[in-house]
Amino acid sequence: MKTKYKNLLLLLIVLIIVALPVLVIKDSEFAGSDSLAEEAIPESYTPWFSPLWEPPGGETETLIFTLQGAVGTGIIAYFLGYMKGKTKNASN
Repeated sequence: MKTKYKNLLLLLIVLIIVALPVLVIKDSEFAGSDSLAEEAIPESYTPWFSPLWEPPGGETETLIFTLQGAVGTGIIAYFLGYMKGKTKNASN
């Protein structure tokens, strides 16, 4: 089988795996551990200190989280590329 067809088949399988639970399970909430923790924490948590800076909105918090992920991904990609180039140059 050609690589192109293998990739298309794998993409189709991934789409089926992702879409199947959404289509089959009706009227269900996909609540994760974060939402359950938000409900449980205020019951028994007393803060030790207040934050130095509170973001003005949820969008800012999302932006900072996304930037953190992008910087981390960039560092990992740089390291992997560096190691690949180092290995490639060592074999020449």
